[in-house]
Amino acid sequence: MSDSDDSGPVTETAAAVVSASDWRLAVWRSFLRTHTHLLRQLEHQLQVHGKIALGSYDVLVQLAEAPDSRLRMSELAEAVLLSRSGLTRLVDRLQNDGLVERQPDPDDARGMYTVLTAKGRDTLRDASRVHLAGVSELVLTRLSEAELRQLHALMTQLDPAPSRDVG
Repeated sequence: MSDSDDSGPVTETAAAVVSASDWRLAVWRSFLRTHTHLLRQLEHQLQVHGKIALGSYDVLVQLAEAPDSRLRMSELAEAVLLSRSGLTRLVDRLQNDGLVERQPDPDDARGMYTVLTAKGRDTLRDASRVHLAGVSELVLTRLSEAELRQLHALMTQLDPAPSRDVG
């Protein structure tokens, strides 16, 4: 593994800019606490209503939004918050439950696609009601339209993935 990623190398000079007492680290910790809290709340709401786990929901959403509802495992791994080994185990479970299937890539004998099934789409649609209500309750109704647009702009600035337009 290299000491750089898509955003460039982390240098000692960059690390020295931030000290342990820097107030900006409180912003970072607040972001992490909020992120963790929101994910736990959303996971809990799905569990209480007997829906799929949040990780499974995330995989099904990524597939539903992909062209032809299919992605290579490497593409899926880039889109979700799981390790590659964790993703493989999760996709195995989703396949056993009939929510996804694996299909060979006709252009690459070694490649496989993970494809959303009709049952997977129905399961996603069912869980979406609970998940979207939770997102609305926990985030969307707590911020004004201007704050949401500002949050979107800030997250877009930090996100290496291309952003979807906001209406």
